[in-house]
Amino acid sequence: MGKIILLFATLALTACGADVASTAANAALIKKQELEQAKKTMDMAQQKINQSMEQMQQNTQRADDAANK
Repeated sequence: MGKIILLFATLALTACGADVASTAANAALIKKQELEQAKKTMDMAQQKINQSMEQMQQNTQRADDAANK
């Protein structure tokens, strides 16, 4: 009888541990996806910044060219 109780207790604790591990794995997957999305957002922002800087340089060059005529 004691062995049966020990078996059920072990199974219950194992199931609980598996549930905790599954939850931790899901949380890690969500964080990974959040980081990937944040990197994409950062890359897009950097591209827009670079485009704006290039456009400003072109505008400055045009203004300089027009002033020198």
